[in-house]
Amino acid sequence: MISTETVALAIGLLAQLLFSSRIVLQWVQSERAKRVLVPTLFWKISLISSLMMIGYGMLRHDPVILGAQIISYGIYIRNLQLLGDWRQLPQVFRVGAYVLPVLALGWFVVGTPHFSLWAMLNTPIPGGWLVLGAVGQSVFLLRFVYQWLYSERKGESVLPLGFWVVSLAGSVLILAYALLRNDAVLLLGNAFGTVVYARNIVLMRREQQMLATTKVPR
Repeated sequence: MISTETVALAIGLLAQLLFSSRIVLQWVQSERAKRVLVPTLFWKISLISSLMMIGYGMLRHDPVILGAQIISYGIYIRNLQLLGDWRQLPQVFRVGAYVLPVLALGWFVVGTPHFSLWAMLNTPIPGGWLVLGAVGQSVFLLRFVYQWLYSERKGESVLPLGFWVVSLAGSVLILAYALLRNDAVLLLGNAFGTVVYARNIVLMRREQQMLATTKVPR
C-alpha cells in the first residue's frame, strides 16, 4: 500500500512543478520583452498549484504551508477577476475552485487515519522552526497582499518591484525552514524561484533607469 508520505510527496512535487512552470513562463516572456510581464496563464497555474499545495499541507500536517496557501488561493482568484478573465473560465471550473477547498478543509476537520486537524494542532514540529516558517511564509504572503492592494489601486493586475523584493526575502526564509524540515518540495520550489525573483528585480531596476533617463525635464 502506498504510504501517506509518498502521496504527499507526489502531490507536493507536482504542485511545485506547476509553480515552477508559471515562473519559467513569466521569466521567458519577460526576458523576450526586456521588461517584467505577467501573463494571465501565470494566475491560472498558480490557482491550480495552490489547491494542490493545500492538500500537501494537510497531508504533512504543516500549519505554515496550509495557512499560507489558503490565503494565497483567494488572492489568485482575485487577480483573475481583476484581469477580467475569471468570468471567461468555464462555470464548472469556477464552481469547483470555490467548492473543492471548502470540501477538503471540511474533510480535514472531520479527520481520517491519514490526516486531521487535531494531528496538525498537536504537531511535533519544534516551536522555533514553526516561528521561522511562519515568518517566512508571512513575508512571502505579504508580497501578494502588497500586489493585491497595488493592483486594486491601479484597477488592473500588476506585479510591482516591491513584489519581487519581498518575494526574494520570503523565499530565502522559507528555504531555511525547508532545510530544517528536510522538505524536498519546499526546497525545490524556492531554490529555483529565488533565482527568478532576483532576475526580475534586475530587469525592473533596469527598466526604471531607462524610463528615468528618457524623461523630458520640465
